Amino acid sequence: MLALLLAFATIIANDNAGRLLVGLATLLVTYLAAFATIARPRLSADVNGLAVRGFANTTHLPWHEVKVKLQTTRRLGREQQTLELDADDRLVVLTKLDLGADPEEVAGVLHSLRP
Repeated sequence: MLALLLAFATIIANDNAGRLLVGLATLLVTYLAAFATIARPRLSADVNGLAVRGFANTTHLPWHEVKVKLQTTRRLGREQQTLELDADDRLVVLTKLDLGADPEEVAGVLHSLRP
């Protein structure tokens, strides 16, 4: 919706500099919306391990390489839970938005799937 409003603003802008700036903002908002739509949910699991999806690739992590941890942090007066996947050479931190579900529920499901 915001991208459509920005596209309309690009058309009705009177000066070229304004059109350029609003046009760039339109492209940025469209890119971010596409990223949020395509890249989520980012985590899938089965008996073989986890698959963490990024914008361009998917990383497969076998169960024996991954430690699953539920982390609670307090910031600006709010508590937020994140799911941490600690592999040998990388740390993946997933929020509720990334998972599409509550991180505590996802951690429970992952622990039940783990062999």
